[in-house]
Amino acid sequence: MANNEEMIEEEHETKETDTSSNGKIDRPGRQFYIPSQIVDEFGEKGRDHLNKPFRAQFLLAITAGSFMTFGAIFSVLLAIGVETEGIYHLLSGLGFAAGYAMVFISGSVLFTEINVLLPSYLFNKAGLMKANIYKFWASTYIGNILGAIMVAGLIQMSASLSDPFYTELSMYLDKKMKFMDHGVKGWFEILVSGIIANWLIGMAAFLTTAARDITGKFLGTMLPVVLFVAGNFQHSAANMGYFSMGILSSDKYEWYEYILFNLIPASIGNLIGGGILVSLLFSYAYKEDIQTSLGKPKSKRRK
Repeated sequence: MANNEEMIEEEHETKETDTSSNGKIDRPGRQFYIPSQIVDEFGEKGRDHLNKPFRAQFLLAITAGSFMTFGAIFSVLLAIGVETEGIYHLLSGLGFAAGYAMVFISGSVLFTEINVLLPSYLFNKAGLMKANIYKFWASTYIGNILGAIMVAGLIQMSASLSDPFYTELSMYLDKKMKFMDHGVKGWFEILVSGIIANWLIGMAAFLTTAARDITGKFLGTMLPVVLFVAGNFQHSAANMGYFSMGILSSDKYEWYEYILFNLIPASIGNLIGGGILVSLLFSYAYKEDIQTSLGKPKSKRRK
């Protein structure tokens, strides 16, 4: 009898803890943010990046570029000797996802991420022609390149990588530069490929922001990155990592060829893919749902 009474008492206590003060069941909260909250978070991150002192912006851009070279190296290392194409792409993508995870978690400033964050902020704020916005965009791009070259130089000086790595790297560079032989058509193909690449990276930022724990953020980063690496879509920040190693280890391509026949058209495509197809598209779609201090006051609010 005593055991039965204890069981009844425990059951009663459980029911009480499962109900709130109004008598409804207190269900656990969501483990992710809904889309309107994600877009709102984009805008706030864009504002925070823009309001940092210039030295912080530039240092974080250099850090992000550094992580791109680390990701490029890891993607090549994991793929060495793998002959099965699907596994090759999977391992290569997982390797590069490490670089992006370091960028997203550390708060570093990556050009292709800014293409998503800043338009979300600017969409809800007047005064788009302020010089500091474009100064920030340009300094981020330059900082990413400097960071990528810096790490590539350190790795070359360390003499840590073996000959199979450079053989595999040469194959990666050929895939990135194959458009160069197509003339104007190839330039346009890179631009379109860049649109797709930053569309995917924008969704990586979307999924990463949605997650509330570190595991979810890693998974959110990984899936779109594996896809863009496997598809050989031209992502300017990622290519900075590969090209930095290529400039210092091979004379097959000149530095200006990397810039003119890949980075410039890819960067233009990245701006379109991240800024329009992710940031502005979702900002417009969810503009009625976004509750943020960034935008204009709603009609019900007092001005």
